[in-house]
Amino acid sequence: MDPNMAGHTGASPFLVSPSTGRAMTPSASYSGGVEDGKPAAGDAGAEFVLESKGTWWHAGFHLTTAMVGPTVLTLPYALRGMGWALGLSALTAVAAVTFYTYYLMSRVLDHCEAAGRRHIRFRELAADVLGSGWVFYAVVTVQTAINAGITIGSILIAGNCLQIMYESLAPNGTLKLYHFIIIVAIVLSLFSQMPSFHSLRYINLGSLVLAFGYTILVSGACIRAGMMSNAPVKDYSLSPSKSGKMYDAFLSISILATVFGNGILPEIQATLAPPAAGKMVKALVLCYTVVFFTFYLSAISGYWAFGNKVQSNALQSLMPDSGPSLAPTWLLGLAVVLVLLQLLAIALVYSQVAYEIMEKGSADAGHGRFSWRNLAPRVALRTLYVAACAFVAAALPFFGDIVGVVGALGFIPLDFVLPVVMYNMALAPPKRSAVYVINVAIMALFTGVGIIGAIASVRKLVLDAGQFQLFSDHVVS
Repeated sequence: MDPNMAGHTGASPFLVSPSTGRAMTPSASYSGGVEDGKPAAGDAGAEFVLESKGTWWHAGFHLTTAMVGPTVLTLPYALRGMGWALGLSALTAVAAVTFYTYYLMSRVLDHCEAAGRRHIRFRELAADVLGSGWVFYAVVTVQTAINAGITIGSILIAGNCLQIMYESLAPNGTLKLYHFIIIVAIVLSLFSQMPSFHSLRYINLGSLVLAFGYTILVSGACIRAGMMSNAPVKDYSLSPSKSGKMYDAFLSISILATVFGNGILPEIQATLAPPAAGKMVKALVLCYTVVFFTFYLSAISGYWAFGNKVQSNALQSLMPDSGPSLAPTWLLGLAVVLVLLQLLAIALVYSQVAYEIMEKGSADAGHGRFSWRNLAPRVALRTLYVAACAFVAAALPFFGDIVGVVGALGFIPLDFVLPVVMYNMALAPPKRSAVYVINVAIMALFTGVGIIGAIASVRKLVLDAGQFQLFSDHVVS
């Protein structure tokens, strides 16, 4: 028997304190989490928002919505910076690494649950395993930035989708981008009143179907465009300068890392009915089956059709600024509608951490979830949160550049670095073992990628600064 797996067999489930190197019992570690599968008394965030009733396929739906979104349409652009061989190799490598790190994080959660501490929040898991109070607040800060950023970005792009449809029907219409953002915010605020993460399971199943739908439509349109007699000339050459090639490659890797990130796996695993051990692996397999189909189809078809002329979004390549569209209007319109609908689901998923934090502080678990005592603050706070995100989206329609920085500084630490660090500390594999060495290598590599990706994103932010205008009627891509 592996002594490092003692927590799974009923033996003394010690962790190693990062400050002293000595074993510490659960009572000496961070006290957050769920004891014996039940939320602590008075923990309304756990009882109401992160209720644990789901099955592994429900978790798979949540995970798929968190990962497979309209960002798949940026994958041809990621391949553009590296070319066919390196691009597809990098896509495969990042897919394998993220599956591995998410699996490790699930193992750490299972390990803690077997020790009597089921963690349903990323911040509490990290603070328990790493044994430091500052880690708790660091994870809260990073998660909040990621979740708010994605919610803002989803509202902005959803509003832009409505604007595209409106302008195609009424080219001389008077409505502006912020009008459509307000419409999206009203719809989202209504859906935000769904009480728990678990209650989104069928919405997220629909999100999975939507992802298949627009990926097939856009990829089919790209293949059709690439086969047309007047198709754009296919040029797959890279930047002529060495510095340009290096910058493009690191930017592409940063895009890939962000596309595969989610930052909320512990909260998704929290929706599983206890015991959760082993169920998340099935959810990951379901999610990555969808990932394999949608990511590769989008990346290959878009890059094949447009080469190094592909724009940052495959849909934009099909709708060039000059000349006719390269796809039928009905196809482009349907794809935009499917993207719009899925953006609402994505915003709902990434709002759950904020709702859990708010409800933990404002709700009273001693009263019913739908009692007036809990209903009034829930409606007020969630509506206010959506309104604040919509205001930022309307004021900063260049938020995509900011999200690039947030992604590099947020997704990479939470999804690439912390899982391997926590696994090495919680399950303590021998330092000469392949697992330990691989984990250290992943930590070092993606720490560097995160730093370089952040620099590349800040550089793009600076280069685009001349296009920025508060409350602009156009989204800066």
